[in-house]
Amino acid sequence: MARFDGRVAIISGAAQGIGFGIAERLVSEGAAVALLDMNADAVASSAEALTLKGGKAIGITCDVSDEASVNAAVEKAVGELGKLDIVVNNAGITRDNMLFKMSVEEFDLVLAVHLRGTFLLTKAAQKHLVANKYGRVVNLSSRSALGNRGQANYSAAKAGIIGFTATAAIELGKFGITVNAVAPGFIDTAMTEATALRMGITPDQFREGAAQQIPVGRVGLPADIAATVAFFASEDAGFVSGQTLHVNGGQR
Repeated sequence: MARFDGRVAIISGAAQGIGFGIAERLVSEGAAVALLDMNADAVASSAEALTLKGGKAIGITCDVSDEASVNAAVEKAVGELGKLDIVVNNAGITRDNMLFKMSVEEFDLVLAVHLRGTFLLTKAAQKHLVANKYGRVVNLSSRSALGNRGQANYSAAKAGIIGFTATAAIELGKFGITVNAVAPGFIDTAMTEATALRMGITPDQFREGAAQQIPVGRVGLPADIAATVAFFASEDAGFVSGQTLHVNGGQR
């Protein structure tokens, strides 16, 4: 029996990158998954790819910063997949800029997607988890929560997710629900490639430079984060809650 047989997961920002990697891992271990993403075509294609591999997956277009969109997505997921057990808050964007150049719109948008989105999806999902007296919520924070040049918006959002995680764990624990966070370091995704181009260097140069600063000698992959999320989502993590685990190859 696979670890997640009979479990249903909902994953935001799941059309590509870390989110899709998480979906692949959970499906490979038996879960049915609802992939949420703003990009309708991409999320439909990603869900189809998982289905063609023998998994059970649906794609749902969703703006995680919009309450009505999130509520509708959760109800659609539960309606089509039958229930909800696992929630992964992964959706995110970057609008990097130095503090003196950062616009209010850049700051607000990043906070809305990361922090507000995590709040909205968790709030919409928790009523189903509470009713079932079981749940696993895994939120994606970042090493940038500790501060990162040019990322006042992103760092603030990711630090907020750590505080939200600890608080939600306290409130939801009595209902059999654990809430934890994963804080990735440098993970090789389309987002990091875009960051490299904004910096005026190639993605390969960006990866090579990052790897030199990481004790294990390489950058991370979506599969590295997916493995950690799978642990938090599993029965093995039933007594682990309110925690933030940094997955960054030992970088300080």
